[in-house]
Amino acid sequence: MIAWFARNSVAANLLMVSILMGGVLAISNGVRLEIFPPADPDTIIVQVPLRGATPEDVELGVAVRIEEAVQDLEGIDRIVSVSTEGSTRVSIEADKGYDPRQLLDDIKSRVDAINTFPADTEKPVISLRQRRFGVIDVVVAGDYSEVEIRTFAEQVRDELLRIEGITHAELDAVRQYEIAIEVSPDRLREFDVTLADIGRAIRESSVDLSAGNVRTDGGDVLIRSKGQAYRRADFDVIVVKTNPDGSIVRIGDIATVVDGFVEDAMHTRFNGKHAAFVGISRVGNQNALDIAKKVKEYIESRQATLPVGLELSYWDDDSARLEDRLGIMMTSAVQGSVLVIVLLSLFLRPAVGLWVFLGIPISFFGAFIIMYLLDVSLNLMSAFGFILVLGIVVDDAIVTGENIYARMREGNKGLSAAIVGTKEVAIPVTFGILTTIAAFGPLAFIEGRMGDIFSQIPLVVIPVLLFSLIESKLILPAHLKHIELHERDNKMTGFQAWQTRFADGFEDFILKYYKPLLRSAIRHRYSTAAAFLGVLIILVTLIFSGWTRFTAFPRIEGETVRATLTMPAGTPFEVTHRYAEKIYLAARELQDKYRDEETGQSMVTNILANVSADSARIQMETVPRQDRTIEFSTNVLGSEWRKLIGSVPGAESLNFRSSFFRAGDPVDVQFSGNSLETLTTVGDQLKEHLATYPGVFEIADSLSNGKEELQIELSPQGHLLGLTRSDIVNQVGQAFKGLQAQRIQRGRDDVRVIVRFPLGERSAIASLNEMLISTPAGYSIPLANVAEINPGRGPSQIRRIDGYRVLNVTADVDKENTNTTVLMASISAFLDELLVKYPSVSYSLEGEQRRQAETFGSLQLGIMVVLFVIYCMLALPLKSYTQPIVIMSVIPFGIIGAVIGHWLMGYTLTMLSMLGLMALTGVAINDSLVLVDYVNQRHRAAGDSLRRSVERAGVVRFRPVLLTSLTTFFGLLPLLLERSSSAQFLVPMAISLGFGILFATAITLILVPINIMIGDDIRRFLRRRYINLRGAVLEQGG
Repeated sequence: MIAWFARNSVAANLLMVSILMGGVLAISNGVRLEIFPPADPDTIIVQVPLRGATPEDVELGVAVRIEEAVQDLEGIDRIVSVSTEGSTRVSIEADKGYDPRQLLDDIKSRVDAINTFPADTEKPVISLRQRRFGVIDVVVAGDYSEVEIRTFAEQVRDELLRIEGITHAELDAVRQYEIAIEVSPDRLREFDVTLADIGRAIRESSVDLSAGNVRTDGGDVLIRSKGQAYRRADFDVIVVKTNPDGSIVRIGDIATVVDGFVEDAMHTRFNGKHAAFVGISRVGNQNALDIAKKVKEYIESRQATLPVGLELSYWDDDSARLEDRLGIMMTSAVQGSVLVIVLLSLFLRPAVGLWVFLGIPISFFGAFIIMYLLDVSLNLMSAFGFILVLGIVVDDAIVTGENIYARMREGNKGLSAAIVGTKEVAIPVTFGILTTIAAFGPLAFIEGRMGDIFSQIPLVVIPVLLFSLIESKLILPAHLKHIELHERDNKMTGFQAWQTRFADGFEDFILKYYKPLLRSAIRHRYSTAAAFLGVLIILVTLIFSGWTRFTAFPRIEGETVRATLTMPAGTPFEVTHRYAEKIYLAARELQDKYRDEETGQSMVTNILANVSADSARIQMETVPRQDRTIEFSTNVLGSEWRKLIGSVPGAESLNFRSSFFRAGDPVDVQFSGNSLETLTTVGDQLKEHLATYPGVFEIADSLSNGKEELQIELSPQGHLLGLTRSDIVNQVGQAFKGLQAQRIQRGRDDVRVIVRFPLGERSAIASLNEMLISTPAGYSIPLANVAEINPGRGPSQIRRIDGYRVLNVTADVDKENTNTTVLMASISAFLDELLVKYPSVSYSLEGEQRRQAETFGSLQLGIMVVLFVIYCMLALPLKSYTQPIVIMSVIPFGIIGAVIGHWLMGYTLTMLSMLGLMALTGVAINDSLVLVDYVNQRHRAAGDSLRRSVERAGVVRFRPVLLTSLTTFFGLLPLLLERSSSAQFLVPMAISLGFGILFATAITLILVPINIMIGDDIRRFLRRRYINLRGAVLEQGG
């Protein structure tokens, strides 16, 4: 096939054009763009409201029943429930590969069959979580009232949804509408009505009904009554009671109708002004960049018609981050490509270098075809895959092209040189590509959330390498056969003449310096091998002595800094707001501090504050790192912010986050058990222990201090009057939590209609004691006379995983000055000792530690598989059991080179460094394979002595070996020098591969030849021993 394509240039060119056109069509038809691939499992959500119920009541009455109903279904990986005041949310994660829609149907059947929910439980809402990916938030801000801000935000949302291509927009950071019918106890007594009477009147009057049709001669006429109330005025006129004297009591006569928002307070400010958000998301294969462009065009066109004092802008533009990060990847790829083609032009002839370089776009466009077919998105990791393989992809073309070029210099004609030169190296090049594929393959099988992210790399690298193999074997020879060398053309001028002198000078360097060095190393091969081994031992000792630090997931700074304040449940909104204001003012102070005096622009562009009753979140958005005129780190900015605020009295937690990527909390211990009291005790002891470590801070747990409760117990007097617990709780519930009379659909909003006491009657415990309870006999008696009210405290949230209550203790770690591995070993030892006293409690490490364990577990197996597969792939073409070991001897030195690269670049070893080392095992041996294959050709086929074959192989293969390594390194060099925050996440893997391949190449050119000779010495020694032993045995037998 190689010869046929070499002779048939038309076929080769048609194959090339087909690949290029296929790639263009794949890109134009929608290769998805996203920052990170989705890493969350398919999840079915069961949401069940039970208004007014405590978390424990919701847990036991609803969550536990759902868990028990579905726990034995096939396809479930994990069940997580979170029960809060008034509702529970059960998340059921599907096993990987199981059809989530089938599981959804099974869960619906089981939940619908439950008939033991509490009486007031609303209908469960069961759905498959739709994967929506935020693109951009539209901000409506100004000095207007909450109603006016929300009304305009609704208008903006509706206008955005009319734009073609925008299918999902929803309001955020706003309170929901609610219609409250508030009536005081005095008015109820005055008019002799109850809250239940008012609720019943609303349900019976506020309704649209149809009564059939009148069948007239002219056709059917519909009979209907339209009485549905939507606004305050509609509810005011609803009749509650008709008196015997003919007077009518309407809602407006006895109650105040408040058409406003839910009582849960919320305050959102954007750069100091009241604000609401419209979140724009993409679904399916929608293009984030197109959506963001349309939104920005809308904002620009709307500026002229905005009301005075109202601002329309955007925030959290993920499309800009995506564009910026893909732009960085593209820039690095282009710069790397330029460096590669310059190298190829220097060491080979420019024409040869150009055709070799053409393998890059052909292979890349071929990979786009596979990405389109497999629905692989273009994201940060897949783009990184293209950069990783940029220098590797031309390795096979370099070896093939250089061999054809060498054949031409020996006098072979173009076509003959192309065919013979390609066939000579076909086997080592093919198996070299296969070993590289084998090295990257295990990245696709890493378990857990990190596996979904890292698997994008092999999904790009493997198709690129396969298409590069096709290009180097079927397309490249057809092009190189037309090249004319003009070796002895005295008329060459300019670059061509200079390049020829450079290439000739390089060959002289090989003969003058490398060849004598190689001969000397072979002559003193045992001393040389001992020197290499000594260096290896010294470096390994330095690594394992702790001189080289390992941080699985380093803290990579992002472009936003976020402070999250959590107060105890039940904290008054005014208290939380006061502390949030302090945090906000500190952010404004930092905004002024980092302002460029020349331009007047602050490096902190926007500040967003969102405050609710018991939590607050304040965020600072900064200028991208590469565009900053003042040098600073968001990690440092977060530390300064923390110092300015200090401690917040009474706060459960105050966390600061500025990381671009976070695999979880560095310390996250999850306790499982059945008793909340025991879990709390164990959690408190762990928090006290964590506080003793100097590098550990922001220690918190997932159980709030709880919310104060008033527990109602029916007294003997209540029993005597015929009251039941249910009677009292229902009446109190109607007054304090409210009686839901209706839910109405008003435009896009689902609005609840609630009947209850006014806030003034619900804000004191005395009001509860004095509340009149209706008895079965028709009397009204104060609650304090029929029930006892006992103060208590209950959890504000209960979280369960797989049937057990859980508590998570989390903490952050100063990774710059703390060895996380040693820290976690110490914590685990403490936990093992602690839980001996609490046998009902178990623990597991979550967060970063869980991700690290999942990844390392996969890597350990992956490395063993890779090494075995590589050995097999080397043994097949070499037809030897020992030569693969000689070739693989360079792998440890490549790893040492990767570690040295981290030292030189000032990086710690990370999880991505480990992935780079795994990939390095396949790449580093390719040069050795080409070298050993040439030795075999000369020694086995041509009959040269082994020593002469080894020396000749070193000289002949020096240029392709060096060139393949340099192209790999220089292809990665722009990324190694990239300053942007997103690139820092990927640099360690590039360091492992780039520096590892450089070091391995240096070793290959010396160590592999002497290892071949040492191996031959051992073989000869063993053969002599065998012959002598056999001779001795024969003599004794004779």
